[in-house]
Amino acid sequence: MLVTQAGWIGVNLFFVLSGFLITGILLDSRNRPHYYRRFYTRRALRILPAYYLLLLLLGLLHQASAAFLGLSFFYLANLTRFFGVAMGYGPLWSLAVEEHFYIFWPAIVFKLRTRSLAIFLVLLCVLVPIARTIAFRYDHGQGLGWYTWLVADGLATGSLIAILLRTEIRRKQAIAATWLLLALAPAVALAGAPFGILTVRRFLGAAVQYSLVNLFFAGFLMLFLVVGTSVRKQYVNNSVLRFFGYISYGVYLIHFLVFRLYDLFAETYWPALEPSAAHFSLVCVRFVIVAAASTGLAYVSRKSIEERFLRLKDRFAPERQAAVERSGIGIRE
Repeated sequence: MLVTQAGWIGVNLFFVLSGFLITGILLDSRNRPHYYRRFYTRRALRILPAYYLLLLLLGLLHQASAAFLGLSFFYLANLTRFFGVAMGYGPLWSLAVEEHFYIFWPAIVFKLRTRSLAIFLVLLCVLVPIARTIAFRYDHGQGLGWYTWLVADGLATGSLIAILLRTEIRRKQAIAATWLLLALAPAVALAGAPFGILTVRRFLGAAVQYSLVNLFFAGFLMLFLVVGTSVRKQYVNNSVLRFFGYISYGVYLIHFLVFRLYDLFAETYWPALEPSAAHFSLVCVRFVIVAAASTGLAYVSRKSIEERFLRLKDRFAPERQAAVERSGIGIRE
């Protein structure tokens, strides 16, 4: 439906935010001992338990093929097309991209000076759209939003924000950059609309549409950071946002499965609940029920499963308090 068609851009926000957070963690810890061990141990304990539990559920409930689950076990869900395997569970492709980022990015951050790292990231933001144009030319657009090398500019954009905010940037400069990013993307999108920039089925859109979305979300992230370090921080640092941040990983993992189970239940036992474009109220009912169920399941997962492994992080890869206190953004008045 029209109201949900733009939902795909949430993944771009995820990539920008992930690039910002992970690069920040790596920058703040690259001069400390056990750099690699600490990062990989803490990431594995955070990501893998819930992820592999989901794969088990998908198998037990016959919601994905054995071939797809086998590839997903090794974080290859976004490369299934190369193996002739159907995409069995959509949300896993972005987690595959994320895992590829975790595997390769720590070494790059560790080996490059900050200035060289920033130049490398800018090059990524330029070269990835070029790669998308080549892919569009020879592949008719299939896979543009899946393959790691065609979406890495979102991670690079967030990483650049992490570097920028670890310089001595002043608040006025940060605010100016925020509004520039928030205004630039819509302006370019509006100007390019007649030339196909709003659809990845056209050459221009295939090349730069994702780049514009990434820029907008970079501005959106900057806005939250600027507000969050001001006297108005209560607007972005509240209990509701913290709660959904607390369970966000579990919600992302489980929500698509809950949608499937709802549709299966409605089709089998209660056809009157099946949503359609002609019955928008049923679409809303479906969304509310699935959202509530996903939130509850994610909370249970976080409290009863994920927290057990998260407590091991400080045993096997502790963070020194002094380092935690030094980390963060550097917006000056």
